[in-house]
Amino acid sequence: MTTPTKAFYSPCYWRQQSQFEDNENIMAQSPRKRLRLPSVFNMATNVTFQQHKVTREDRSNVLGRYSGYRGCTLWFTGLSGAGKTTIAFALEKTLIKLGIPSYSLDGDNVRHGLCRNLGFSKTDRAENIRRVGEVAKLFGDSGMVVLASFISPFKVDRDFARRIHEQDNIPFFEIYINTSLEICEARDPKKLYKKARAGEIKEFTGVDSAYEPPLEPDLILNSGEETEIESIQKVFNFLYEKKILPEEAMYQLCGQPIRQLFEFNKEEQNKLIEKIDNNLNIKIEISEIDLQWIQVLAEGWASPLAGFMRERQYLQCLHFGQIFDLKKKCQINGERKEGDLNCQEEENDEEDQFPMLGPINQTIPIVLPIFDNQANLIKSKLSSKPKIQLIFKNKLIGVLNDVEIFPHRKEERIHRQFGHFVEEKEIENGHPGIKLIMESGDWLIGGDLKVFERIIYNDGLDGYRKTPSELKQIFEEKQCDCVFAFQLRNPIHNGHALLMSKTREELLLKGYKNPMLLLHPLGGWTKDDDVPLNIRIKQHLAVLETGIINKEWTILSIFPSPMCYAGPTEVQWHARARLTCGVDAYIVGRDPAGIADNLTGDSLYEPSHGAKVF
Repeated sequence: MTTPTKAFYSPCYWRQQSQFEDNENIMAQSPRKRLRLPSVFNMATNVTFQQHKVTREDRSNVLGRYSGYRGCTLWFTGLSGAGKTTIAFALEKTLIKLGIPSYSLDGDNVRHGLCRNLGFSKTDRAENIRRVGEVAKLFGDSGMVVLASFISPFKVDRDFARRIHEQDNIPFFEIYINTSLEICEARDPKKLYKKARAGEIKEFTGVDSAYEPPLEPDLILNSGEETEIESIQKVFNFLYEKKILPEEAMYQLCGQPIRQLFEFNKEEQNKLIEKIDNNLNIKIEISEIDLQWIQVLAEGWASPLAGFMRERQYLQCLHFGQIFDLKKKCQINGERKEGDLNCQEEENDEEDQFPMLGPINQTIPIVLPIFDNQANLIKSKLSSKPKIQLIFKNKLIGVLNDVEIFPHRKEERIHRQFGHFVEEKEIENGHPGIKLIMESGDWLIGGDLKVFERIIYNDGLDGYRKTPSELKQIFEEKQCDCVFAFQLRNPIHNGHALLMSKTREELLLKGYKNPMLLLHPLGGWTKDDDVPLNIRIKQHLAVLETGIINKEWTILSIFPSPMCYAGPTEVQWHARARLTCGVDAYIVGRDPAGIADNLTGDSLYEPSHGAKVF
């Protein structure tokens, strides 16, 4: 995570300085000048290098989104048509979006200005690379990520560019675009190979002039075998390994890391079970809806949650609609009561080390209610740190560890989650989501969850239940450059089909080449008068088979979450969960996650608000 500068956080911030004192004190002694050896011999020698009064760190603190110096040069070398400029320009665009200052120096572009007086003789080519190397070094010194795309066929010239960077401690990475001459000549985007073969261009690299491949490049990209996206991903992974790309930027690029809570290793499972002392053999029989939430958590849809919410995350969710951190304790500053359920051990004060990009939208609480008798039993054993077994239909599903129990203030939760309340006498025929909460236990138990095997239902639909990781893999295999999702809990009608088709057309107009639809019906609990899941899946398959929606650009999968019918509050959860599997766009229809008011028959939530909250 980015470390804030002390200037903003120190309680004893330095004294006020004059406008000159911090920038250029004209009375202060000038910094020592250092002599610099000339890069070439035919130049003036009666010059000295003037040392800046601004350090790289000073510049870095005001340059870009992230503090810290990350200036460097990525030197892309390869034959004409290898893909150097294509990759460099794509990297530059993404780096700028991430808030990392970068600039592409392109071989053709610099010959319109900086190197316009140079030809293509060996001497001129060397001077071309010398000039570009010096400019790249200056840009790198300023804190920018420089993307230099030059054939630079000769090793001696590339070594010179590296050497002048290393002399000033500026990272230099040689990246070889290893594309064969045959592929480059087949591409021939500028028709230069054709002209060279016809004798119209002399001394053309790869035809009648040699190219010296790097012997030990820092990174090799096989542009002839990899897709553009794969090559770019390799460069970003490389930059992350070299600590040029900060962790936050990598998460922004790749999405919040998926946190699966499965423990498939049998030895680890046995260790967990063995630790359950007979005297602490506490079991909780869970409902089918609880099981569905366990599936949501275990597969990673609610990343970065480590299990059912503790009070800290519950309050963040309920009152802010976000998760701010993964700390375990929840207490007023300075408060430390003996026997406090939330203050069992000092280790509980530690924050979960799973990485978070920043605050994460979470508008729906994911909690496990329990009744008084269960809560009292667990409270009596808390000092012994019991591991709670979660049982569904006599089967051990998983274990809840490092638990915390806190009151389930049901009326307060309902007001916050639904913005609506149903009187007790109306609950039976009222809002089904509210009814479930009111009938649940008066306590909530949170903790770290470990699930022992994948949750399946043996209903013939398990093949459509894909985890976020599996969906990401499918999207990569399909080489799609944008994923848009549509959730529904009823059969597809013409309006739905039009929304999906029009969305893809809009994405194509925006420049995407292969946008794919994630048709993602909700597979958890729904109210009694909603169409059952198995019927919906049959209907969705029929729609795909008839071509109403093109199955070539559609992935059908089941989203495991139960419904809450919380309108605009819930639709945020539905969209946020899809970010985990790599979704870029989310279709919001009329009255998403809505329900009729049982008293008036009108929509409980204004039908357009679900879209407007986005």
